[in-house]
Amino acid sequence: MTSLGVSVEDRQGVRHVVLDRPDKKNALTAAMYGVLADAVNSASADDVGALLLQARGDTFTAGNDLRDFLDQPPHGEDAPVFRFLTGIATTDVPIVAAVRGNAVGIGTTMLLHCDLVYASPSAKLKVPFVDLGLVPEAASSVLLPRRIGRARAGAALFLGETISADEAYANGIVTKIISDDALDAEAEAAARAIAAKPRQAVRETKRLITHDRDTVVAAIMREGTAFRARLASDEARAAMSAFFQRGARG
Repeated sequence: MTSLGVSVEDRQGVRHVVLDRPDKKNALTAAMYGVLADAVNSASADDVGALLLQARGDTFTAGNDLRDFLDQPPHGEDAPVFRFLTGIATTDVPIVAAVRGNAVGIGTTMLLHCDLVYASPSAKLKVPFVDLGLVPEAASSVLLPRRIGRARAGAALFLGETISADEAYANGIVTKIISDDALDAEAEAAARAIAAKPRQAVRETKRLITHDRDTVVAAIMREGTAFRARLASDEARAAMSAFFQRGARG
């Protein structure tokens, strides 16, 4: 079923969660975050064996829909975006992602919470928070330096450098690089393989390998406080205004 730009369907023990707003490069709105949060947070109770995150079109996601974000800024920990972030950080259900094209902002940081990430050669990861007058989210201030090293994370966060699919693979963000035409099938096969295994053994393994959840959730909340303050700042609004003007010029 497709709702508000996100398609959610359970098949063979796998919950397929597809960003389905290709005309807007799958930019995420508050409504989309609400659907994503519900899909992730209900997976354990619904006896889902694996979550599969995908996107329709040639862009995984352009990140937040900035106009929507400015019109409906997150005001607290119960905001849809934070329910989604804490959900992917704490779920006991393994998450598999299939990424092609640009994965901007949350498109990159959500991958740090996935258990398997398959990417096409076209995948490009980018975290331009500082460029927009903002700060990292999804615990990426902790997880990104941990995964790729502080120096490489600095280049990504402060300079806005893109992380290619090859670099993401070399740094352990990506499990495997797959040709574009085989990407979705391989990711789905992996999710189905996980879903077919003993359910409680899988979930206990997930709990064991994500043993620092309290640290990660604390980082999400700490970042959230800073993010909300930055979002309301004149600096961020000026940076986003410049972004919109560049877009208008094409």
